[in-house]
Formats: sequence, structure tokens, C-alpha cells
Amino acid sequence: MASGNDIKAAQATYNSFIKAATWGTGICIAITAFVVMLISS
Repeated sequence: MASGNDIKAAQATYNSFIKAATWGTGICIAITAFVVMLISS
């Protein structure tokens, strides 16, 4: 089994990844909406 410190580090890494993925998804949606708006005008 992993020690307590390893699990804390893994959870911190996972939380950081989820935060980055959430921001990346939001930015991609915003860029896509902007491009669609440009194409439709």
C-alpha cells in the first residue's frame, strides 16, 4: 500500500489536473463560440 504522503501527493496532482482540464475546456468552448460567431456573420 502507498503511504499517506504518497496518497496526499497523488490527490493534489489529480486536483490540479482536474482544475487545468476544466479551465482548458472552458477556453476551448469560448474560442469555438467566437469562431462560430465570426463564420456566421
